[in-house]
This record gives sequence, C-alpha cells and structure tokens, in this order.
Amino acid sequence: MDSIYHDILRKYWGYESFRPLQLDIIRSVDSGKDTLGLLPTGGGKSLTFQVPALAKPGICLVITPLIALMRDQVDNLKRNGIKAYAIHSGMSWPEIEKAYDNCTYGDYKFLYLSPERLATNVFTDRLQYLNVNLIAVDEAHCISQWGYDFRPSYRLIAEVREHLPGVPVLALTATATPAVVKDIQQQLKFPEFNVYKKSFERSNLAYVLRYAEDKEQQLLNILDGVEGSAIVYVRSRKKTRELAGLIENHGISAGFFHAGLLQKNKDELQKKWKSGQCRVIVATNAFGMGIDKADVRLVVHVDAPDSLEAYFQEAGRAGRDEKKAYAVFLWSPNDKKRLDRSTAASFPEIEVLRRVYDALGNFFQIAVGYGENQVFDFNIGKFCSAFGFNVTTLVSSLKILQRAGYIDFTEMSDIPSRVLMKMSDLELYKFQVANERLDPFIKVLLRSYTGLFVDYVNIDEELLAKRLNVSRSDVYEAFKSCSRMGVLHYIPQRRSPLIRYLQQRFEPHRLRFPDEVYKERLHQYQKRVEAVIDYASSSSVCRSRLLLNYFGEKCQHNCGHCDVCISRKKSRLSDSEFESIENAIKEKLENSVLTADVLVKELSFDEDKIWKVIRWLEDAEKISEDEVGALLWKPWG
Repeated sequence: MDSIYHDILRKYWGYESFRPLQLDIIRSVDSGKDTLGLLPTGGGKSLTFQVPALAKPGICLVITPLIALMRDQVDNLKRNGIKAYAIHSGMSWPEIEKAYDNCTYGDYKFLYLSPERLATNVFTDRLQYLNVNLIAVDEAHCISQWGYDFRPSYRLIAEVREHLPGVPVLALTATATPAVVKDIQQQLKFPEFNVYKKSFERSNLAYVLRYAEDKEQQLLNILDGVEGSAIVYVRSRKKTRELAGLIENHGISAGFFHAGLLQKNKDELQKKWKSGQCRVIVATNAFGMGIDKADVRLVVHVDAPDSLEAYFQEAGRAGRDEKKAYAVFLWSPNDKKRLDRSTAASFPEIEVLRRVYDALGNFFQIAVGYGENQVFDFNIGKFCSAFGFNVTTLVSSLKILQRAGYIDFTEMSDIPSRVLMKMSDLELYKFQVANERLDPFIKVLLRSYTGLFVDYVNIDEELLAKRLNVSRSDVYEAFKSCSRMGVLHYIPQRRSPLIRYLQQRFEPHRLRFPDEVYKERLHQYQKRVEAVIDYASSSSVCRSRLLLNYFGEKCQHNCGHCDVCISRKKSRLSDSEFESIENAIKEKLENSVLTADVLVKELSFDEDKIWKVIRWLEDAEKISEDEVGALLWKPWG
C-alpha cells in the first residue's frame, strides 16, 4: 500500500515523500485502527486523513469546528481536482440538500461538517446512505472537557460511530496535555489506546520573553533586529489597525488582519504577505487557520494569550522551514492584571447567561417551544443597544450557551454569494430571447463561471458589474429578478454573525449548565491562566523545557537559545546554582529592605556568582533600586 500512498501524494500534492509520522498514521488508519495523531502546527495533519481516504472507495467525514477552515480545505482539495463538500450553518436548505445528494450519488471523497451538524435529523437520515470509509476529527482537543476549547457537540461523534460499525476514527490535534490525550480516546470510544506523537520540540525556534513597559517601542526594536516575515498577535481589532499604522510609519510594510474584514481583503493581504510585498501582519487570533507560509522568521505576542496551548500554536507558525526563527512574548505588569480579570469576563454569572438567552428569544421573536434548527443573522451592536449588554459579556455568554448545547454561534460567517441555475439549457435560451433586458447579464454570468447547472457556485457581484459596466446594485437587482422568475437560485453574501437554535426555546429558568460546561471549565480556565503567568514569571528554567513539560514531554536538556539560556551562558552559572541564588534573593527581598552590598553579605554563596545573578535580574527588570538604593523585588516579574 505504501506505493499507492506515495502515488496519491505525488499526483495531488506534488510531494515525493511524507513528513515524519505521516505515513505511520496513514498505515494505522488503513489497518482499521482508531488513531490519535499529535502533530505540531504545520506538521501536515490534513494529509494523514486525505491520503488514506483517497486510497479507498467511499467518502471521508471530516469534523471540524471552524467554517473558515472548512472552506479553506475544501477549496484546496478542489484546486487539486478532488471533489469535496462543506456543510455549515451559513448554508440554505436547498444547498444542504444538494450537498447530501451529491455526496450520496456522486463520486465525492470528503464531506466537511461542524460537530453541531451531527445532531440534525437530516444528517442522521442521510448517514445511512453515505458510504463512509473514515471519520476524521480535526481539533480533537475540543472533545475533552480538559481541553482549552471544549465543545460538547464533539461528543456526538461517539453516537455517530454506532451507525458506522467498522469505520475507523482518526483524531488530530496540535496541542494536548496528557490528560487531554487520554480523554480524547475515551470520549471517542477507542477500543485500545493508539497514539502517534511527534515531539513538540522545535530546535530552530528560540522562545524569548521580554519585560516591557513600552511595548510599542520594544516591538519596533525587535522588528529592526530580526529580518524577514513576521506575525504580531494582539487581542483587539482596533489594536491591529493602530499597530500596523505605527509599523508602517516606522518604514516597515505592514497590514492588519481580523475576523471582521471582507474575505477579499483577507485574501489580498495574505497574497501580499506570502509574496513578500507585505513584511508584517498584525492580527488577532483569527489569523492562523490555513496559514502555510514556511519562512516566517518572527512571531511576537504583544498581548498575553489566555493559555499556553494558544501561545504554542501561534508561536509555532514561525520557522516551519526549519531555519532559525524567534517567538517573542512581551510581558508587563498590566498583562497579569488583565489575565486576572479575564476569568470573570469569560465566565459571566449563571443569571447573566439566562438573561442573554431570554433576550435572544425576544430579539428574534421566537416563542417558547419553537425555534429548533432556525438560523438568524445576528446584529450584535443592535442587540447590545436594545438589551444593555456589553459586547465582551455577550460573546462570552453565547460561547457558554453554545457549549451547553442550546445554540450554535458563528462570530463572522463571511460566506460569499452563491448561484445555481434552475433552468435547462433550452429553457434558458427561450428565457433570454423573451427577456432582452436580462440577456446580457445571463451571458456574462455563464461566461464568467462554470458548473452553474450542476452545483452552487461562489460568485462575485463586483466582478460581474465591471464586466457589464454597471453598478453592483444593478447586478444585485438582476439576480433578484432572475431568482423570482425561476431562472436560478441566488443566495446573497452574508457577513453577519449567525445564531442557530440547536433546541427549542426554553423558559430561562429551565436552562441547565452542567459542571463540565461551566464550573469545571471555569476551574480549568483559571489553571491555564496561572500557567501563562507562571511561564512569564519564570527566569530560571529554559523556555522550551517549560513548554514541553506542560505538554507532557519530559525534556532534560536546555534549548540553548531562549532568553533564559542566553542569560545563563552569559553568567556562566549552572541551572541549579542560578535557581538557588535567585530564590534566595527573592526570599530576602520579600522579607527585608536591603541594599545590594548588604544582600551579598547575607547570602551564603560565592560573591561573584551572587553579583552575576543580581545584574541579570536587574537587566531582566525582575528587581530594581528605590531612591535610597534598596533593592525591590517586582512581584509581576
């Protein structure tokens, strides 16, 4: 079979060989074994299910949580000549029916679904007619209550398996602690544990933490010091624009990226970035899925992430070409304060959740007992204004309601316009003769796009307007006219967030939030925040070792090029010596007011070594002097 796999790899992707572990995972799945693959960001997870699925008759079900990721992978497969479909919340009922029909009776190889879609009656009814050869679960950490992005709907996969006996499952994730690894396999009902794990160690990537009061200046200094493509992560959309402008004014080409941009603007920016026309992308965490630029030399986190899982994934986008790269984390006292506050912002009180849910029903005018499977465009600004919620509280509440299984919330659908011709060729010809006004429009539409009679095709109204030399609104009206007259089915672009009711509307007091959805999640969130603070506060343990140990890899050697290792080389102290002296200094300064000279005399270590540690702590802004020369230990440092 190996030769078949290599033939598929060569034919569709142009590669001559697999990356480490890819072939091992493919063989495991092909033998019928349930398999968990842990591959770091950029490790080629998709090929581990795409190749074996293409080697067998039938279709592969791919469960993935993000519409953007679905669309990206489906588009890539189609460009390679592979038939694939994605079914998600932003689609109309006719589109969904068409998709299931094509997957049942056509030679489609992949069907991408959100986990929430598994609960629908139409999926259950259609499943029995699908010749499924493999179930691929992407972002598999979402199935575990210990994972950082738990989605209860992922647990429906175990129920789906009951209808597909003998069909293997391939679960994939880039970040998972040992507890999550075990839980994934238990929740998916693996008959035996079967894990393929590539080491998370990145020997070419230097993790660097910088203490910075003035982060903007520090960022500019770093960009001046490290050449090549860079990604800068921040937490707000507003900040992406502001920092990109600052970097541009500094003489470095930069663009900004967030979920609220038009898809064409996202595509244009990524194209410029990949080609080198734009050196720096300033982005929220929306930038990441489908990013395959190998020569990123620098990733900077200006704002602290909420978890080491998120940090590790985002930092891991640097240096995928195996050449030297840097992941820089800028840390200040305000970051600790914000992280401490983030828990309350991410977990509104139960009563608030009930109020949000009740307000949603009133906003959409859904009666109690109705609404199941209905999809609504959601104007967040209008909703907040009407009911007095702030945006942060609202979004956090919606995500908890989603985890509890009441709604499906899509923050920004950004789904392009789609068209399907309903008339046959002959009927269309007669229509064009009888309707001269619409004839030029139909001719340009047919010349611009292929496959319109077979399936829904994504179209661009602006492109058609240019070719017709008319306005976009004219094109829109032409589509509406043709749609009313039964010529075609036109679905205009949707960019607003979407709310889909997974269950009928309940009275708010009947809502239940199981411990795994709220209380345990809150506890796990607090632990992850503490892990980020601990990581930023550490100055004595190699950064790479800290991260690897967090993910269950017992690493005994230092990386040699993180900020801690570099400082250690400069001081020429062993890890144990440095840590012992640092802890002794901390203990003294937290309990006494001492000058440096007095401190050195009170410690029972070699004086030269003590002075080296003191100087390092001062350089790292872990300690400082007050106006009378007494040393101060910075609790945030």
